[in-house]
Amino acid sequence: MQAFILRIAPSGIDRVHEALETDEVMIGWCRCAALIDPTLRRSGFRSALKQQYYPTDATQHRAGSAAGHLWRFLREMHIGDLVVVPHGSRFFVGKIAGDAFYSEEGVARDAAFRRTVTWLNSKRAIPREFAKAPLISRMKVYGATAEATDLIAEIEDVLSRAAQGEKPSFAEELQKKLANVAVDELRKGHMDSFAFEHLIKGLLKSMGAQTAEVVARRLDKGADVVATFRIAETFSYKLAVQAKHWDERAPVGTAVVQQLIEGIEDVGADLGMVITSGTISDKAYDCASAYTAESGVRIELVDGEQFAKLLIEQGVGGVTV
Repeated sequence: MQAFILRIAPSGIDRVHEALETDEVMIGWCRCAALIDPTLRRSGFRSALKQQYYPTDATQHRAGSAAGHLWRFLREMHIGDLVVVPHGSRFFVGKIAGDAFYSEEGVARDAAFRRTVTWLNSKRAIPREFAKAPLISRMKVYGATAEATDLIAEIEDVLSRAAQGEKPSFAEELQKKLANVAVDELRKGHMDSFAFEHLIKGLLKSMGAQTAEVVARRLDKGADVVATFRIAETFSYKLAVQAKHWDERAPVGTAVVQQLIEGIEDVGADLGMVITSGTISDKAYDCASAYTAESGVRIELVDGEQFAKLLIEQGVGGVTV
């Protein structure tokens, strides 16, 4: 089984209600109907999208990002996979029930590429606060799709709780309140950029990093913290983090993501992460998504609220519930 995040808003228009009514999930870029052909390779996706949607772009970044989303929807999703659909402060979960198809009826709404789906939890929405921090973070993806197979346990857990009608426990409510206090302290308390980087280092160590080091400023080429993780004592991967302490003037933008990309390539990281005590712009999510589609290296963006929740969940600094 695999799992995916799917934002159902082709051409920027919310189509979640339609998806629930028709028992189908959908994605945009419908002017490229030929991409339904199972013999086409990913390079063909990018070329077709570049020609149809981004002919004047100097680069293939946007075409590559779109190709990644369509490829994931048409080729990587399979019957039985889970799909999480964010919708405001709530989300829905379904299970893919059919192969991808192209519906002429959906062309006018840019929702022609579709898959049938069996909605779980009796089609009832689940409040985001029922989910754990990693799943909440992944649902903030700005692009149309994102991988979430590593979060299957979290998805199954929240489905189980929703099915039983469980409300957040006292401990979870307390965690939420502590996280609100923590994010306020991160932004306005005794915290500077150096302390923020070391706090991130401590969080990564608590999450199982074998090594985690703050990069000296004179050596910093885009990665402020570098950590290594080992899986099953066999596989290891390197994480590069770009840290941005609270700046009330503006949310984290594309420039910060570009800095991280330089750091990823400088240290040869397998995964990138922007962590801020502030907020993150939609353009930053789009930039990260485009890089992931082109390079295959995923970038996670963690805002202040999510970072605070992770600190509470991991008990960094001795605070845990």
